[in-house]
Amino acid sequence: MATPAVGAACLLLARAAGAPGPRRGGSGGDQARPQRQQRAVRRRCVAELSRDGPAPRPMPQLAPPLVPGFLAPPREPAPEREPASTPPPVPDDGLGDLDLGLELEQIAENSIKNTVVVASEQDSKIMVGKEQESEIMVGKEQARAKVTHSIVFVTGEASPYAKSGGLGDVCGSLPVALAARGHRVMVVMPRYLNGTSDKNYANAFYTEKHIRVPCFGGDHEVTFFHEYRDSVDWVFVDHPSYHRPGNLYGDKFGAYGDNQFRYTLLCYAACEAPLVLELGGYIYGQNCMFVVNDWHASLVPVLLAAKYRPFGVYKDSRSILVIHNLAHQGVEPASTYPDLGLPPEWYGALEWVFPEWARRHALDKGEAVNFLKGAVVTADRIVTVSKGYSWEVTTAEGGQGLDELLSSRKSVLNGIVNGIDINDWNPATDEHIPCHYSADDLSGKAKCKAALQKELGLPIRPDVPLIGFIGRLDYQKGIDLIKLIMPTLMREDIQFVMLGSGDPELEDWMRSTESDFRDKFRGWVGFSVPVSHRITAGCDILLMPSRFEPCGLNQLYAMQYGTVPVVHATGGLRDTVENFNPFGDNGEQGTGWAFAPLTTENMLWTLRTAISTYREHKSSWEGLMKRGMSKDFTWDHAAEQYEQIFQWAFIDQPYVR
Repeated sequence: MATPAVGAACLLLARAAGAPGPRRGGSGGDQARPQRQQRAVRRRCVAELSRDGPAPRPMPQLAPPLVPGFLAPPREPAPEREPASTPPPVPDDGLGDLDLGLELEQIAENSIKNTVVVASEQDSKIMVGKEQESEIMVGKEQARAKVTHSIVFVTGEASPYAKSGGLGDVCGSLPVALAARGHRVMVVMPRYLNGTSDKNYANAFYTEKHIRVPCFGGDHEVTFFHEYRDSVDWVFVDHPSYHRPGNLYGDKFGAYGDNQFRYTLLCYAACEAPLVLELGGYIYGQNCMFVVNDWHASLVPVLLAAKYRPFGVYKDSRSILVIHNLAHQGVEPASTYPDLGLPPEWYGALEWVFPEWARRHALDKGEAVNFLKGAVVTADRIVTVSKGYSWEVTTAEGGQGLDELLSSRKSVLNGIVNGIDINDWNPATDEHIPCHYSADDLSGKAKCKAALQKELGLPIRPDVPLIGFIGRLDYQKGIDLIKLIMPTLMREDIQFVMLGSGDPELEDWMRSTESDFRDKFRGWVGFSVPVSHRITAGCDILLMPSRFEPCGLNQLYAMQYGTVPVVHATGGLRDTVENFNPFGDNGEQGTGWAFAPLTTENMLWTLRTAISTYREHKSSWEGLMKRGMSKDFTWDHAAEQYEQIFQWAFIDQPYVR
């Protein structure tokens, strides 16, 4: 419940209690009174500033009046109160008018002594000091946004609650970065329960709010759970369709057949959440910025335009579509359109017709509905996860059938490279690697390499370049090309390690290659977060021959750890990896190698160039490492760019049919 009013009140009380007042007597009990007052004030402040503190108090109306959600039951009117004849008294330095309550007395004295309260107009935080009570801990000043917004992220996954790929990383980190810059941020996602992920939602509480969604031939009730963490409101939409074994979107038999239904519920719930959920004492209201991610959330802009703005609701809101991977669009048969609960005249926004070569038989008309297409049509702005990918989606090769539509909206299409969480990916503090190091002291890098070679059973040779690959074993990642060049590459004096899972045939190939080249190759089938950290820190070169890569995170992790990336120049890989140039205007330049076109000959030639540089030009190699480690790929940098998109979105009028 931390609000500017609460923070200011606590600061005022703390100053009042700490100020020396006139003595009311000479007894020992009276002399000890200021200390008791200070302890009482600290207990009061701790309770007030805690979001779920033991002493909640009525909140002033800080947001516009609540607009009842279209789908939520109406709220009973509150009983009228008699106007107060006099304003409430201001507490004096004796705290005689404060009713601290019995619950406050139960707070442990040791916790109080180690607590420092810091109040400001924007936020109030509790910081724990480990030494003296009077010591104030001063941290690095966080950059604040010039204009703040109420932001609602809608996503199918977000780390650490549920994650299947890069989408989960983005939606778990970007909202936190925006909240740290002063925005009020909510993330709306499903509450997946499959028996193993249940503990991830242990801190989320039932809000006692529910709505009925009219779709798929009936009214389906969904409820909301809420957790406040890292200054972000994490809202979980609960429905039985999210409770099943398997992963987020399917099981061993393939994608779930009711995914369209599951994410239609999510989109309706996301539109209602800002109107009905009183989080921290007040609702988000109608003036929101909706950030919808991939096809799972793509019905949100359509609902805003078709079912809310015509009735005067959300007329001042905006929506931004973030495309993480255009290959997944949420396409279903056209016969399912009536199930979505949209007006018939809005069918054209989602209409999709497959080309003749993609139809199943001669009588197939190819008619379908496309969730992602609906968002491309109705969203106010469109963002891809890199600048290079924002261009690629407008081409026939990378547009996945939406290239012409995206080209028509090029004026509102931008690209922003994802960031990385430096709390998890930092060689100076990483708990998963044996030795820490930094750009100023690279000695730990060699120790990490030796430890990785020992762990994998490879000969410990610091003079041999160690090449790594981390990723899914599928066609997109270019594993088939690695397979083709491996016999030739194994003739070189190098070592190669791969971590990943996917295509069973490629998994078997990794096992057989390891048996053929015991002293040079290791294949780890599966995925392990600690092992991925140790490979990133221990390798000299990271290979990423992806056919397309909207952003890519492994090359960012590699540069952060002083591992030089060799990548195919596509999408985010081309944006983030600068080609090595030993004859730049200001000396050596670049952070790695990006090759194109994607052929086995180009990949082999580039790898041999990197291997030669490692062996014969140690000073140049060290420069490559340090330049990569000095790059700013933090989420704060990405959040600043998103704020510019927010500003542009509110300049233009919202989408209206």
